[in-house]
Amino acid sequence: MNDQVKQSLKRTLIGKVVSDKMDKTVTVLVERRVKHPLYGKIVVKSNKYHAHDENNTAKEGDTVEIQEGRPISKTKAWSVTRVVQTAQIV
Repeated sequence: MNDQVKQSLKRTLIGKVVSDKMDKTVTVLVERRVKHPLYGKIVVKSNKYHAHDENNTAKEGDTVEIQEGRPISKTKAWSVTRVVQTAQIV
């Protein structure tokens, strides 16, 4: 009877596109700030993910949101859901 919207349980991350040289694939760098366990200093840790970009919309330097999904290839299990911010053209 309740008309609730089903919420996705897939993880979403926001990162910067560092490579768009492949066809329908972008490499996204996701940075996170963590407190060092012993010294207490804030350290920036980063991971790179290959994400599926069906229409080749994301370009290098763009900030994008990626969502986890089933494996698309050997290294790709994420897909671009939206472009948060386009790169500044210098």
